[in-house]
Amino acid sequence: MTAESVIRLNDVNFSYDGPPVLEKVTLSIAERDLVCVIGPNGGGKSTLLKIMLGLIEPSSGTVEVCGQVPAKTRKQIGYMPQYAHLDPRFPVTVFDVVLMGRLGRARSWGPYPWADKAAALDALEEVGLADMKSRPLSALSGGQRQRVLIARALACAPRILLLDEPMASLDPKVQDDLHHLLRKLNERLTVVMVSHDLGFVSLFFRTVVCVNHKVHTHPCQELTEKQVADMYGRAVRLLHHTRGGEAGGRS
Repeated sequence: MTAESVIRLNDVNFSYDGPPVLEKVTLSIAERDLVCVIGPNGGGKSTLLKIMLGLIEPSSGTVEVCGQVPAKTRKQIGYMPQYAHLDPRFPVTVFDVVLMGRLGRARSWGPYPWADKAAALDALEEVGLADMKSRPLSALSGGQRQRVLIARALACAPRILLLDEPMASLDPKVQDDLHHLLRKLNERLTVVMVSHDLGFVSLFFRTVVCVNHKVHTHPCQELTEKQVADMYGRAVRLLHHTRGGEAGGRS
């Protein structure tokens, strides 16, 4: 593994007792890169993240995260799953949810120690919700809940942040705010996010990973509509930066 890479997959194959989900995947993600993973439903995006996390093992090939097998580096990864199993009606506070990110750390049973509580407060401060720590989760908007879940992922003090479709069902303004938050977090973390929002990929990310059983990596500015259309099987319009820094469409 090179010094510039924090995640490396080499010739990885995976299947769920059926047709291949991922085939011959070779991928390298540099430290502090800002990566968007795109692809059609069923193409293997979530499976790719689970392999990076070590939640599942490839049928063949090798995976390294921070120079080791994923099972040994999970504490260096903050993960926000696609579907968080949190009932917003459950009587839990914002602070309680973020503290869950400290579970599994080396500590005895019982109340959370001061260090865990301090880490949770720092995470809430970073996502801009420190003043809401005592509110019930049910009192928050959808965008605020997503920030709470990002804070939960940050509470373990990770080196890498993996997010599986955190923008789903959010309105465009809230999505933009979260994108800007991720860019700020990227100043100190490697950020990898799965997204279906193809239109604005190049506005917020530097690298795009296209996943449809096989994986191809491109700098965002070099990604073309034809490449995406071939992957999705339909025409797609991408939005790219202009020289003046504003978005410009391509048809």
